[in-house]
Amino acid sequence: MTTTAQHKIGTGFGADSTAAEVIAGIDLTGKLALVTGGYSGIGIETTRALVNAGARVVVPARRVDVAREALSEIAGVEVDELDLGDLDSVRAFAERFLATGRTLDLVINNAGVMACPETRIGPGWEAQFATNHLGHFALVNRLWPAVADGARVVALSSRGHFFSPIRWDDLQFEQGYDKWAAYGQAKTANVLFATKLNQLGAAKNVQAFAVHPGGIWTPLQRHLSQEEKIERGWIDQDGNVLVKFKSPEQGAATTVFAATSPQLDGLGGVYLEDCDLADSVPVDADPATTWAGVKAYAIDPEQADRLWTLSAEMTGVNAFA
Repeated sequence: MTTTAQHKIGTGFGADSTAAEVIAGIDLTGKLALVTGGYSGIGIETTRALVNAGARVVVPARRVDVAREALSEIAGVEVDELDLGDLDSVRAFAERFLATGRTLDLVINNAGVMACPETRIGPGWEAQFATNHLGHFALVNRLWPAVADGARVVALSSRGHFFSPIRWDDLQFEQGYDKWAAYGQAKTANVLFATKLNQLGAAKNVQAFAVHPGGIWTPLQRHLSQEEKIERGWIDQDGNVLVKFKSPEQGAATTVFAATSPQLDGLGGVYLEDCDLADSVPVDADPATTWAGVKAYAIDPEQADRLWTLSAEMTGVNAFA
């Protein structure tokens, strides 16, 4: 297995680039994309950019009515029901899609939850790992027969992966729950998923990428109190924003870049931020002072193998078995 060196390549884009800018000149006419959660936050901006470039977009949504209303002014979008926290729902959605006989050129695992109170779903799984990772794992594996040769799969991760590697000895936080460590583990899992899928997908030239979209004010922060936002230095006591957040259009840019840029041909399996490859950083890099990069444990092929095997056992799904 070959791995791409994880360092910046100088794409000409950066933190301030928008989705519209990175996709300018790229024609997606005739292409079909799937964007989970593609109806709010950076998801809807991702959907909008792909449609504006000519693609048709399927948006699986837990809240179908909300999604249809949000997307009503964007032509070329269809909405279907999907709850990533429910593997029966994942199976049902995939079966409905496969029955249409269509193929997918782009799959974007955009939906997610962040720093939620301790929640157990399915057979007692921790909700962030189950929703952000296992739900998407099962979805992509079930949809694999429909994934076109030469397709791209984009897994949205985060700098949150700094907060925790995979906790092999306590995956489900049975020995005490920490919402940020749980979020971190889930985001590490998203990177490892892309690392392994890129290897497995080589037979049909499918490339997978992991993406850190950047810090953006979106509904993802809904579980955080005002006090927590103050404590993290995001806002002051009066609610004024103290740090520079990206706009949703800027937040969607790295996703859209990963999904469509010819600059990334042959570079699958990497972690991107600010519309470029990220530099690797030491495993002990402090999240309080290190604001960019990817930790080695998140792109480790051995950990990616181990997580894939475990995820297949947990979900009962493996397109490559």
